[in-house]
Amino acid sequence: MEAVGIIANPAASKDIRRLVAHGRVVPDWEKANIVRRVLLGMEAVGLRRAVVLPDPSRLCQRARDDAQLSLELEVLDMPVFGSTEDSVRAATMMEEMGVGCLVTLGGDGTNRAVAKGCGRVPLVPISTGTNNVFPTMIEGTLAGLAAGVVARGLVDPDKVTVTSKRIEVYLDGNYRDLALVDLAVSKERFVAARAIWDMDTIHEVFLTRAEPASIGLSSIGARLHPLSIADDAGLYFRPGNGGTAVVAPVAPGMVRAVPIEEWRVLPLGERVKVNRSSCTIALDGEREFSVLPGQDVEVVVNNNGPRVVMLEDVLREATNQGAFTAPAN
Repeated sequence: MEAVGIIANPAASKDIRRLVAHGRVVPDWEKANIVRRVLLGMEAVGLRRAVVLPDPSRLCQRARDDAQLSLELEVLDMPVFGSTEDSVRAATMMEEMGVGCLVTLGGDGTNRAVAKGCGRVPLVPISTGTNNVFPTMIEGTLAGLAAGVVARGLVDPDKVTVTSKRIEVYLDGNYRDLALVDLAVSKERFVAARAIWDMDTIHEVFLTRAEPASIGLSSIGARLHPLSIADDAGLYFRPGNGGTAVVAPVAPGMVRAVPIEEWRVLPLGERVKVNRSSCTIALDGEREFSVLPGQDVEVVVNNNGPRVVMLEDVLREATNQGAFTAPAN
C-alpha cells in the first residue's frame, strides 16, 4: 500500500523542562503547520494517501484543510486516552496496514512509544519535543518528500535507512521496557514529575548515542566518547565526585559542569547490572518505574531499534533515480 503514517504528539514540548530550564514550546498551530508541509511534500512526489493518529487537537485534520491538498487522509479508528499507549497502538495498526514509511512529530519519548509498535517500517522523526536526540529539526516539506519517496518505493530503503540501537531493561530477569537514546538510574524513589533535568539526582547512565551536537544526557557522553547512531557500541558513565568534570548542555539553556567518576564503552549485547536499589529508571529522559529493595535490574544495548530514514541519503538517491525530474512543458 502506497501510504505514509503520521503520528503527531500534541503533548510534546510541554514537560517540566520548559519551566525549570528554557525548553521551547511548539504550539499546536505550528505542529499542524508542520504536518501540512509534510503532506504537501508527500503529494508532490505522487503519494495519494496518509494514515494518521487521531488526537484531541486534530492536528492532522487541521493540516489537511488546505485547498492545495487533494490526497486522502485516513484517521485511524481507535480510542485515544492521551497517553503514550496511543502512539504504540497507532504504530502497530499502521505497521499491520502496510504503510511504507512513518513520520513522527514529537520528542525522544514519542519515538520510543512508536518504536514499540512500528516493527521494520522506516521512520522520519521530526523534533517538536524538548531534549531531543532521536528526532531532528527537519523541515516538514523535506520530511514529506523523503517519506513519500520511500513509501512509493522510488528508492531502495536499505540504501537510505539505518537500523538504530536501543536499550533494553530487565527487572528480575524479565524484559521490562526499552529506550532509544538513554537510560538513567535516578536516586529518586518515585516517578513524580517524570522528566530528568537535575544531574545531582542521577546515579548512572547508559547511552546508545553520544552526539556532540545534542542536548541532555547524550551531550554529557559525547564529551567522553562521541558515538553516532551507526556505531556498533553503547556508552556507560557514572557521575560522581573525584573525577574530571565535563561541560555540557544538560537541558535547554542549562550548561553544567558534570563530574564523571567512571565511564566506558559498552559492547553490544553485554548485560550490565545496576548497582543501586530503591531507585527509579528513566527512559529517554522520563522516569518510568521504581525499583524496590531486593529487585535486580540489568541493562543491555543492542542494535534491534527501528529503521531511520537518513534525509540527505534518501534525497540524494531519489535525485539519482530521477524521482524529482519532470518532463518540460
